Amino acid sequence: MNEDNEFPEAGSADDELADDLLEEELRQAAAVLDTVPDALRQLALDAYALHDLDARIAELTFDSLVDALPVRGVPDAPRMLTFSAGEVTVDVEVTEDGLIGQVLPPRSARIEVLGGPQTARPLAVDTLGRFTSDTPPAGPFALRLRTGAEVIVTEWLRA
Repeated sequence: MNEDNEFPEAGSADDELADDLLEEELRQAAAVLDTVPDALRQLALDAYALHDLDARIAELTFDSLVDALPVRGVPDAPRMLTFSAGEVTVDVEVTEDGLIGQVLPPRSARIEVLGGPQTARPLAVDTLGRFTSDTPPAGPFALRLRTGAEVIVTEWLRA
């Protein structure tokens, strides 16, 4: 500090130290007052761990929650989803009892329901491209389709 001013000159070592201390105090305050919930942090880590750099993304082209008209007298209609990646289409029906779907055009494939790194559940695909799961997805999920050398991953959705 100099005699004429109460504050150090800009760019001085004292000024840099004060900035560093203020930054550290703000980091500590944010860590206490604005924490990221553990569940959200884990979901982000799980989603990142599951990304597949060589996979094609199957875009959501139909979602009955958004694109369909409500049916009178059907309070809990199943959610219908359609994903497309080039010539491959995946139709999925999500119910409280699980998943029912079909890969079109029919082909031999392996499908996994993704919900976290430890929760990938493989599903059998028959010769007509159909697959089922008796376990409904809990929380965000995606499907990973493997057909020989090709890998297709759907967008992530909440069940």
